[in-house]
Amino acid sequence: MTCVRLALTTLVVPDYDAGIAFFVDTLGFDLIEDSDMGAGKRWVVVGGKDGGRLLLAQAANDTQAAAIGNQTGGRVGFFAHTDDFAVTHARLADAGVQFHEQPRHETYGTVAVFSDPFGNRWDLIEPKA
Repeated sequence: MTCVRLALTTLVVPDYDAGIAFFVDTLGFDLIEDSDMGAGKRWVVVGGKDGGRLLLAQAANDTQAAAIGNQTGGRVGFFAHTDDFAVTHARLADAGVQFHEQPRHETYGTVAVFSDPFGNRWDLIEPKA
């Protein structure tokens, strides 16, 4: 039987460059690909080289624009792992990232909810070993 893997998750953003600025420059993801597809459309992939990738899709109409920041109905829909919670949390807070709570310790690790500049809710997690 062949294996099927999740390759990308689309995240609708208001602007490609604003998405790159946050996810690469602020959060620290890698810019995997930024290809011009013509007519103002680009194929922009950010994430880790070993997986966990987002396809940043610029909203193309009013329906897509209305979904920006609420693609998961207000729930945390995205999860970023770090191997040093305190350092990453401080760096992101210093960069102006909005955290919605103080860090807390759960059975799975240290976590705090934050929002990207577009309104999507994320968990920053340092998983337990």
